[in-house]
Amino acid sequence: MVDPREAVAAVVDPEIRVITIDELGILRAVDRDAATGRVTVTITPTYTGCPAMDVIRADIRRALAAAGHPDADVRTVYSPAWSTDWISTAGRAKLAAAGIAPPLATRDAGTAPATRAGTVVPLTLAVRCPLCGSAETEQVSRFGSTACKALWRCRACREPFDHLKAL
Repeated sequence: MVDPREAVAAVVDPEIRVITIDELGILRAVDRDAATGRVTVTITPTYTGCPAMDVIRADIRRALAAAGHPDADVRTVYSPAWSTDWISTAGRAKLAAAGIAPPLATRDAGTAPATRAGTVVPLTLAVRCPLCGSAETEQVSRFGSTACKALWRCRACREPFDHLKAL
């Protein structure tokens, strides 16, 4: 029997196939009831209406069953809301290697986020091209291949790329 946390952490995001749901920060908790052996997984979607959540829940149940934990409950929680700050360092590196510009994490910026009445105010000064590293980029469309990405283009190498929207 494989550790349930290990099994679930290996589930790949169905829309961004280069990153796991753990690296993306969707996976919040994996708990196992000592008395019954029942596993409860808690996840938070990147967007409230994320169309991939049904697939993610099914993939989690499939991974747990294969790991010897067929009695599982998958809970979706919306509070606190998912943040791009939850993407792991390894996840950010995988996104960049796949040509998807990851958002700059607050912890990477070295400062606390700007706030107004207790609310984080995201501010993107530049998005670096994941292909050549140039900061000379422009947004082509606020909407990319999925709801959580925007389409950008590099002015230096002229290549288009996806940018994971900062939340």
